[in-house]
Amino acid sequence: MRLRDIMSENVEIIGADAIVDQAKELLHRHDIRHLIVFEGSAMVGVLSEHDVRRAEGTSFVRAAMSAPVVSATEATTLRQAANLMRGNHVSCLPVLDASGRLTGIVTVADMLDLIGNGVTRERADEHRKAVTYVPGR
Repeated sequence: MRLRDIMSENVEIIGADAIVDQAKELLHRHDIRHLIVFEGSAMVGVLSEHDVRRAEGTSFVRAAMSAPVVSATEATTLRQAANLMRGNHVSCLPVLDASGRLTGIVTVADMLDLIGNGVTRERADEHRKAVTYVPGR
């Protein structure tokens, strides 16, 4: 299974020069835990709910964000993504297409939902039977 299969395509972004209080409001309004930080057209960081809690209410996103960005591609496997997250101590991965454009996001919560609930997907054989992914098999 690849990140393209589980990523959220609705990614909220914020400018590096925004105020942390603006980011806090955006996180709350969309009920999310991560914002991707851009400066112009360049992805420069990730701002998590945890980063916001640690920051001063009037500080800039740039000062509170985590950088550099650890990202993955749509073709990255779940195992590779889990290892990237664990190895870099991050709780989300911005997902990029082959040209490097942001197309989605995968979070630890997405991975845990997948493991906890399993996932049903079509097999590529002639019978096209639904197969349930069960971790550890």
